[in-house]
Amino acid sequence: MALVTGSTSGIGLGIARAFAAAGSAVVLNGFGRPEDIAETQAIIVSEFGVKVRYSPADMSKAAPIAEMVAMALDTFGRIDVLVNNAGIQHVAPLEQFPIEKWDAILAINLSSAFHTTRAALPSMRKNKFGRIINIASAHGLVASPFKAAYVAAKHGIVGLTKVTALETAEANITCNAICPGYVYTPLVEAQIDGQAKSHGIPREQVIRDVLLAQQPNKRFATVEELGALSVFLASDAGASITGTAIPVDGGWTAH
Repeated sequence: MALVTGSTSGIGLGIARAFAAAGSAVVLNGFGRPEDIAETQAIIVSEFGVKVRYSPADMSKAAPIAEMVAMALDTFGRIDVLVNNAGIQHVAPLEQFPIEKWDAILAINLSSAFHTTRAALPSMRKNKFGRIINIASAHGLVASPFKAAYVAAKHGIVGLTKVTALETAEANITCNAICPGYVYTPLVEAQIDGQAKSHGIPREQVIRDVLLAQQPNKRFATVEELGALSVFLASDAGASITGTAIPVDGGWTAH
């Protein structure tokens, strides 16, 4: 069974679908309209024939996160794979960065992964198996201006990944961070349209010269690529890969 946070859309949903396609039951988590979430669940069940549950847990708070993990264990008896994907973003200069945005980004992008890992590890140790996959970012390895909270949180996720890997190294549990560059999602599509209108330039130029300025291959990663990598890390073939931060960034961090 795979529990994927922030999985009602975008990268998280792509990863959840990849695990469902591999035959795993999944627990979805995230915000959205109840009817949309129910439809997402139904589609996964009909396409892949696996059990799907949903938790509305607020990833900024420890208690609902603990309840989500408990629900997953009560329902399925075990958590084989934990994918920490939930995240938010805010862009502003340091001296103008709203304190409440800093607190929210650190809570959702970093602390939530601590809370889920802390809650899931006892069961993984008992079952002598676990795969923890933290979705970090190229910004977990390098920085960009105006993203103080996001960069700090993603660097923190890489550090948490290494500590988790060391503490579980002899328990048949692995922990790795995936560090994507720009990934094509509905959120990014909205950014393309917004930038094209505000700058008065074609969308192709927005993609190449604005969004993918730091990404040498000049193409977006796909949620399917991240899903396939996640499934590989959770497989027997990934048993010796732990404590790593794997860039999926088109060469961004090779600079």
